[in-house]
Amino acid sequence: MSYPSPWQPGQSGPGWNQPRAWQEPQAAGHSMLASTADRERAVDVLRAGFGEGRMQQPEFEKRVARAYAARTVGELALLVADLPQGPVPLPAVSGPVPRTFLPVAAPPKTNEKAIGAAICGVLCLVTAGLTGVPAVILGHSARSEMRRTGEGGEGLALTGLVFGWLSTVGWALFVTLLFVAVLAS
Repeated sequence: MSYPSPWQPGQSGPGWNQPRAWQEPQAAGHSMLASTADRERAVDVLRAGFGEGRMQQPEFEKRVARAYAARTVGELALLVADLPQGPVPLPAVSGPVPRTFLPVAAPPKTNEKAIGAAICGVLCLVTAGLTGVPAVILGHSARSEMRRTGEGGEGLALTGLVFGWLSTVGWALFVTLLFVAVLAS
């Protein structure tokens, strides 16, 4: 039993006179330049297809000529796409992407308690140390949350802690000296 070949001229019916995939350059979109080894691989696939009787002599010669004239891997892939060994495989990208070409990571979100600690710590100077205890509480709470969640704001929390502890120690010394002065008098 003989099957009609789409490559024989003079055939009729749906799809017989339409251009084949290998006749449309760059349809696959592979724009990488082809090497001599890529062209030879494509010609080997064409030879195997011709040897198996999958195409006629004129068709084989046209495809081989186009393979040697092909500029990109996409053109070669189109020439052998309808053959059993398929399109020429593209080489895999090897190695990790250099850090230069990676997208810039967004900075981590700043912890809100760290911001509050810094504000309370700085306000210790204006409020005569009354916001020192909240600055210490917020600073320690913020640092533990930042370790757990990976948020930013370490400097803000540390600022709140330093000013908060200084004002708390200052108030403790003042109250102690006042108490000693009251006892001494």
